[in-house]
Amino acid sequence: MRLLLVEDDDHVAAALSAILAKHGFTVTHARNGEEALQAVLPTAQGERPSYGVILLDLGLPDQDGYQVCGRIRKLTTTPVIMVTARGDVRSRIHGLNLGADDYVVKPYDPGELLARIHAVSRRNAGTEETAGGGTATDGTQLRLGAVTIELPTRRVSVDGESVPLTRKEFDLLALLAQRPGVVFRREQIISEVWRTSWEGTGRTLEVHVASLRSKLRMPALIETVRGVGYRLVAPAA
Repeated sequence: MRLLLVEDDDHVAAALSAILAKHGFTVTHARNGEEALQAVLPTAQGERPSYGVILLDLGLPDQDGYQVCGRIRKLTTTPVIMVTARGDVRSRIHGLNLGADDYVVKPYDPGELLARIHAVSRRNAGTEETAGGGTATDGTQLRLGAVTIELPTRRVSVDGESVPLTRKEFDLLALLAQRPGVVFRREQIISEVWRTSWEGTGRTLEVHVASLRSKLRMPALIETVRGVGYRLVAPAA
């Protein structure tokens, strides 16, 4: 797998590249935001570079890492894993809202990073062609009060106003919305939405739930069932 590593510290990049190479990755190193953006642009022949994952450090010397993530997302659907020392929930939500697929907080264990890389690459397999559209073909719509979920087009609206969601945010909402009131165990959600049983995904689930509540401006829509999981509380029509 080819991996784009965006890291301004050459020593860190060299050490991480050596670890990744031992695990079968071919690493392209970008030292700043501009190099990262150039690395994902099509070539003069119109060919688009193929990366399995983009590993993006947010502490870049020339541009804000969040801004770089947003610009990368407009250019490619390649999974982006943000790497930063900022581990608060608000920072995580901001990164996910910009299109990041996962978020790793420094200092991290190399084994954890490798697991997350493999997880997002598996989740992305076969989805790039449908990232801007949908995967369903039956025209189904789910209506929950003011919330409308269009499965074929993967669009969500509240009171007729479109709400942009990331792939995983939509998948999570659609899963819960198909059985309102039913409690979904955390392990079940992670298995069905992230297609993995790796326990480290639990924190990512929490951040996605918080992001959905914020974007839909309906904090009570997804209820936390302490020690079990989550359920969608259907709002009044």
